[in-house]
Amino acid sequence: MSAPVVDTSAIADPAVFRRILGHFCTGVVIITGYDVGPVGMTCQSFSSLSLDPPLVMFSPARTSTTWPRLRETGTFAVNILSAGQQRLSRAFAVTGADKFTGVDWHRGHTGSPIIEGSMAHIECELAAIYPGGDHDIVVGRPLAAGEDPSLTPLLFFRSSYGAFEPAA
Repeated sequence: MSAPVVDTSAIADPAVFRRILGHFCTGVVIITGYDVGPVGMTCQSFSSLSLDPPLVMFSPARTSTTWPRLRETGTFAVNILSAGQQRLSRAFAVTGADKFTGVDWHRGHTGSPIIEGSMAHIECELAAIYPGGDHDIVVGRPLAAGEDPSLTPLLFFRSSYGAFEPAA
């Protein structure tokens, strides 16, 4: 059985399009950097881009107030959140708050904040920025990385958080 057919005019309705995109389960990351202090933002639009050369990408909204500060640093860290870090995901999605209050972190190889309890992190230098509608497409060149393979990922699906459970 295939997916139900939807009138293609529904794509023109941002609420319908957003709901349809919500059917794709994503991981959750916090992109961090350090200018005069730590800065960060929650992001779902993160992906590997290339293995040779190693490249990753994420897509911040052009309306973000955090993205310009991260862009100016020239480096950033992708903190891949683990199950149980929902509070952090929500806190870093808020505009204008002191997002690092009460957060355990340390400065990594690039100086970018590495959030404790994340299941992995990738520190990058900014390689390229491309326009992508109401977002930018940001390409990063990894410089350092780390992981805790004992942790499981925080997932986001249909506007709700969940965790990964391996198939039997």
